[in-house]
Amino acid sequence: QVQLVESGGGLVQPGGSLRLSCVASGSIFSNYVMSWYRQALGKERELAATIDSGGFTNYAESARGRFTISRDNAKNTVYLQMNSLKLEDTAVYYCNARWGPYIYWGQGTQVTVSS
Repeated sequence: QVQLVESGGGLVQPGGSLRLSCVASGSIFSNYVMSWYRQALGKERELAATIDSGGFTNYAESARGRFTISRDNAKNTVYLQMNSLKLEDTAVYYCNARWGPYIYWGQGTQVTVSS
């Protein structure tokens, strides 16, 4: 069983930055593929960024060039650095851990981009 706790969300102006953190507990963190998803009001949840156990990253087109996903296995933590934020980045951001058939979700953290 893995528990994921996100933090770092908040209110930011367009063009600003935020760094989200997700701390995992309960299992061997380094084995997991870690991802950040987001869900805007009235829309489906979508993948923003992924980092695998080897550090390989992948980004949604909307995030590429502005967001950076990273992990610190010693701290059981995955990060999402978000720069040049836009109004359309407003959403609840969820941390996701996946290893084989096992999938876990955090409770989400709200990111609001508004002037």
